[in-house]
Amino acid sequence: MTTQEILEAARAAKSALALADEQTRKQALWAMADWLCHPDQMQAILAANAEDMAAARGHISDVMLDRLALTPERIGAMARGILEVASLPDPVGAVLKRIERPNGLVIEKTAVPMGVIAIIYESRPNVTSDAAALAIKSGNVCVLRCGREAWHSAHAIVEALRCGLKENGLPEAAVSLIEDTTHASANALMTAVDFVDLLIPRGGAGLIRACVENAKVPCIQTGTGICHVFVDDSADQTQALDIIENAKASRPSVCNAEEVCLVHSAIAAEFLPKLARRLGPARVARGLHPVELRLDERAAAVIDGTPAGPKDFDTEFLDYILAVKVVDSVEEAIGHIAEHSTGHSEAILTRNEAHAALFTAAVDSAAVYVNCSTRFTDGGEFGLGCEMGISTQKLHARGPMGLQELCSYKYIIHGDGQVR
Repeated sequence: MTTQEILEAARAAKSALALADEQTRKQALWAMADWLCHPDQMQAILAANAEDMAAARGHISDVMLDRLALTPERIGAMARGILEVASLPDPVGAVLKRIERPNGLVIEKTAVPMGVIAIIYESRPNVTSDAAALAIKSGNVCVLRCGREAWHSAHAIVEALRCGLKENGLPEAAVSLIEDTTHASANALMTAVDFVDLLIPRGGAGLIRACVENAKVPCIQTGTGICHVFVDDSADQTQALDIIENAKASRPSVCNAEEVCLVHSAIAAEFLPKLARRLGPARVARGLHPVELRLDERAAAVIDGTPAGPKDFDTEFLDYILAVKVVDSVEEAIGHIAEHSTGHSEAILTRNEAHAALFTAAVDSAAVYVNCSTRFTDGGEFGLGCEMGISTQKLHARGPMGLQELCSYKYIIHGDGQVR
């Protein structure tokens, strides 16, 4: 099908999803999870993923290959994610506010589905099932457009999910995958006025910038994460090393991974050698990939590493690379973050409550942490189920986009003959 035909089918399915009751949508999600793990479907998904992996190998980094790879365990985790979404409270029809007017009118601000949500994403097949589950649970239709590296995997996943929809009398077009992976299809979604009610890009800075600059439909700015961890002079240094290694190296290819470490000058001479050992030789000794440190001049005066280039503090590496800078105060750390952050996630490691309070008040990001890893910026970790993306803007949605963020609202007014 052409992109336009897919959009027309999605729009035609919108009413059926909006009118489906909670139990129907929940049963469809249960069936979608079951079909994802059906032996025949799982075999088809793994075969499709093997095709994608073979084509991508040598063209993308090992870290990005890990994002693309599927295993039976990862598919099982995708199915569990769908079931978690199914178990969450239904957002549709929730009365957000109730007002009784002196004239007897009862006004209810009521949550309703957005309609057709288009998601443009790159090489993470699990986004396919996450997006579909959130859309169906919130009464929405989703149109998925993945990168060419993941298309065969995403197509196999969508085929399995559609079996669950069909089994429960919902239109298969409620979950659709765009067949064209060229820029033309992305542009078509960005300009699909009257067909797309909300566009959500999930990917690198280039994709998000293109959507924000060119979209004629409502668009949520998501994803790009230049996340900072500031080690204050009072930080528990042992705890700080654990947090930094987790934030940087547990999964460096995701948007909530740390990209910049700021270290207070009062402890730099003591802490930086510990950091270099922890992320370098200590990881090698454990058979793990070491982290390359890109150092500003002050950090380079203390430890060995790669001199930081002019763009290193403005780069989402998505790799085993960490930019390191020495600062003289919490205020300087806040200033650096204000200049270089993408508004995703930042952390302060400190035992000074006043510094923590200043940092959380002054840092203007979607998630601000005290003494814990930035890796928790995730719908599941926040108790929202899998998320549609991490919004780094302020209007409509901010942070992990769960079910409530996929709904709009209308005012429903009950009267008894009132006129004005």
